[in-house]
Amino acid sequence: MRRPAPDGRPIGLTIAGSDSGGGAGIQADLATMTAGGVYGTSVVTAVTAQHTRGVDSSHVLPVPEVEAQLEAVLGDFDVDAAKTGMLATTGIVESVADVAGELAVPLVVDPVMVATSGDRLLDSAAERAYEALIAEATVVTPNADEATVLTGIEVEDAESAREAGERLLGMGADAALVKGGHVPGETVVDHLVTADGVRRFEHPRVDTAATHGSGCTLAAAIVARLARGEPVDRAVAGATDLLARAIRYHYDVGRGPGAVNHAVELRNDAARARTAEGVRGVVDRLAGGELAALVPDSGVDVVGTTPYAESTEDVAAVGAGGDRPPGEVRFGADRRLARDVLEARETAPELRFGATIRFDEGIDAALAELGWPIAARDDGEPFEPFAAGPAALVDREGESTATVFGPSSATLTDRLLALATSVGADGSR
Repeated sequence: MRRPAPDGRPIGLTIAGSDSGGGAGIQADLATMTAGGVYGTSVVTAVTAQHTRGVDSSHVLPVPEVEAQLEAVLGDFDVDAAKTGMLATTGIVESVADVAGELAVPLVVDPVMVATSGDRLLDSAAERAYEALIAEATVVTPNADEATVLTGIEVEDAESAREAGERLLGMGADAALVKGGHVPGETVVDHLVTADGVRRFEHPRVDTAATHGSGCTLAAAIVARLARGEPVDRAVAGATDLLARAIRYHYDVGRGPGAVNHAVELRNDAARARTAEGVRGVVDRLAGGELAALVPDSGVDVVGTTPYAESTEDVAAVGAGGDRPPGEVRFGADRRLARDVLEARETAPELRFGATIRFDEGIDAALAELGWPIAARDDGEPFEPFAAGPAALVDREGESTATVFGPSSATLTDRLLALATSVGADGSR
């Protein structure tokens, strides 16, 4: 008989409604907690017939059933942090507030009142009952519409977000994260208001309607980080970064816009080793004789991004060739090539790998002969990528180098081989 090796984890609790579509509610909370390294427990307050296009119906559980679930969980598990989501009725809000007053753990209150689709999830009497629950909150996370309902302040900009946050602090919350996703603009700005002041978290808005489950996922990500012992400001910063990534790389599911990707950071981290292997494979081919015609005297750089890359921290890079032996593949090198690949991914996120090569008249002619889509940089300015994604980028004014891109390390290698063949072994055409 094998000896067990138990996996000890912090424990999170979500008190919320069920989403049959899996994108929001209890399902989103548990998926996010698991991805965040936390064991998730749950108390279901309501069952919804829901999908990526909206809510068809909702059945609220009786208060005694909700209380029985709370008793079962808290009587057996040492919960490290908890959150609330859809509470649906005055009775449930009041009952949860009573229990929250006895919890000696961080509590995130997500005042779910309206679904992303616009469907109402909370009756008006329950909205008024929220004050007692907010008084127990470590963090309350309303969007602009919910902050307006709770405080009477129309949230339209940074000043009104601050005022609404301060009013929520006045209601007893330790911190208020007034979310900016519902406020128009090219940038989503969330404001964390605490007794120490206001901290802004800014992310470029993603051109998608696939935000189903965004509020639940954000609150659950904060809970996971609080359960692991992070302070509020760091937990919120990490959770807002996760949500920005989860929306950009959303799940393409259902017949509606889709749902946020609760496990995006977990999957991104899991892909790092495979990405580094791909970069090393390209370098090994470039270090061989078959691609010698492409290698400048200074050597080449090769980079590869993880599938869900958002910054140079997600880019593996290495240099080799010329007078340089192949180095160690490292993540986080802030090289020009890393930034170029990330820039190309803004319009063509399928691109992941890139390699710098020499650039001269022979390379220029070979690129034209191959008929690849080519982007150009002039005077060191950012280049203009296009929807299909460039196969190469040339810098005619700068260092006389070119970059070849590919959606995979294999595709990048194939393109380099095709280019080397077109140029000729001696670099002449």
